[in-house]
Amino acid sequence: MGISYLRQSFHRLVRATYDWMLDLASRPNALVFLAIVAFAESSFFPIPPDIMLIPMVLAMPQKAWRIAGVATVASVVGGCFGYSIGIFFFDLIAKPILNFYGYMQQFDIFKDYYHEWGAWIVFGAGITPFPYKVITIASGVVHLDLITFTIASVIARGMRFYLVAWLLKKYGEPMKEFIEKNLGMLSVLFLVLLIGGFVAIKYI
Repeated sequence: MGISYLRQSFHRLVRATYDWMLDLASRPNALVFLAIVAFAESSFFPIPPDIMLIPMVLAMPQKAWRIAGVATVASVVGGCFGYSIGIFFFDLIAKPILNFYGYMQQFDIFKDYYHEWGAWIVFGAGITPFPYKVITIASGVVHLDLITFTIASVIARGMRFYLVAWLLKKYGEPMKEFIEKNLGMLSVLFLVLLIGGFVAIKYI
């Protein structure tokens, strides 16, 4: 099985997924699915809500702000759920995650560092491809002030989703043409950023 065959198969899969997302975006219950994905991604699900938000705004630019608002609210609520996992399910869920990412051995040092820079850590993870779920759970583990955590989450997630919505709303058709023309390349870049976010955790 050659590289070209794998590349073609990947591009076909990406195209089919993209077309399905565009179709889903035009359905009456699309916002419900977006809310579910945004909530889950902030606490345990690996795929960010952008995979739904982008085709939804492209399909319904007149609802761009509502779409971004739903993604923001659901993501912040999901982040609070991840925060509660860190507080109430440390041994069952949070500890294995921290062990996996190599945090447990330096946990005491990490707690001091996190309390000093916690809001900025939450903010940074909220606007980048960095795995946000790890930060929400860790915030609960170290008992970061909940108000600080929530404010940082609202600002970061709001900035991210509303910026994407604004760009897509303003440059809708050209952006849609660009995405469709470079779908394969963008999908590879998305996967690299996603995987890179997880890898980066090991070196913090």
